[in-house]
Amino acid sequence: MNCSRYLFVIAVAAGFSNGAWAQNYPSKPVRMVVPYPPGGGTDIIARPLAQRLTEGLGQQVIVDNRAGASGNLGMESVAKTPPDGYTIVLALNAQWAVNPSLYQKLPYDPVRDFAPITLLGAAPYLLVVHPTLPAKSIREFIALAKSKPNELRFSSSGNGSGAHLAAAMLDSMTGTKTTHIPYKGAGQAMPDLIAGQVQFSYVTYTAAGPFVRTGRLRALGVTSARRSAALPDLPAISEVVPGYDAQVWYGIAAPAGTPSDIITRLNGEAKRALNHPDMGQRLITEAFEPIGSTPEYLGNYIKSEIVRWGAIVKASGAQVD
Repeated sequence: MNCSRYLFVIAVAAGFSNGAWAQNYPSKPVRMVVPYPPGGGTDIIARPLAQRLTEGLGQQVIVDNRAGASGNLGMESVAKTPPDGYTIVLALNAQWAVNPSLYQKLPYDPVRDFAPITLLGAAPYLLVVHPTLPAKSIREFIALAKSKPNELRFSSSGNGSGAHLAAAMLDSMTGTKTTHIPYKGAGQAMPDLIAGQVQFSYVTYTAAGPFVRTGRLRALGVTSARRSAALPDLPAISEVVPGYDAQVWYGIAAPAGTPSDIITRLNGEAKRALNHPDMGQRLITEAFEPIGSTPEYLGNYIKSEIVRWGAIVKASGAQVD
């Protein structure tokens, strides 16, 4: 057998092997790594998604919370896992698009090390202020910030966090100057906001909702490009500042090299889960907008978001060693 025929036979055999593998997939539980601790905002989608995927795949999908280093540890662990479809990762734009600019040395490459599955959806932050702040609308807030450069202080869970970058984006787009007070986690930042030690912040609806409903915080707007279906009376900041969009988005992927048939199967099951009436309604009530996309769309979206968020990180001056 000559060399070219030998290589052809090997290629055909490999293709048959992968096809048979995909047809039998999954034959054991699937692990879904979430690079955040349990009980956080990612649980809003991770837990119900795992439940629906379990039903669709016929094998248990186990949520594996691997927190640390702004999600870098969880992402690295998946990037180094065999590409057999039995390990996937559910991560935010922080890991997919922000960390590449925030960290000088990243232990994973969000493009080369992963095979995109689908863009799951997005959720806004709420721009919330302490009720003593004399601003009851986005326009009034911007005007107040312009009149008092660097006097308005905002909290976040740390340098380069979503709240930090959302505020930096608004400052950049409006010419305002506000002062960032970073905390070691949202658990420390929220009490000081409620106590009035800082004047405003950008907080998820899940975290801010109870305090807004009781009047301990005032919500001025949402950071998504348009109003949230769950909060139709709350304006989008983009209505006052065109082009403003600082929402959080979620995507799932597998290690690079995962067979395309398996990616297709996971993509279909994930989109079916998002379209399930119970899950879809539950997400919407939490101000989460289900999306669902092709793997190709998510791959291209990650690349474009790396560029967009890279500019925002640079403008903010945030850097993590």
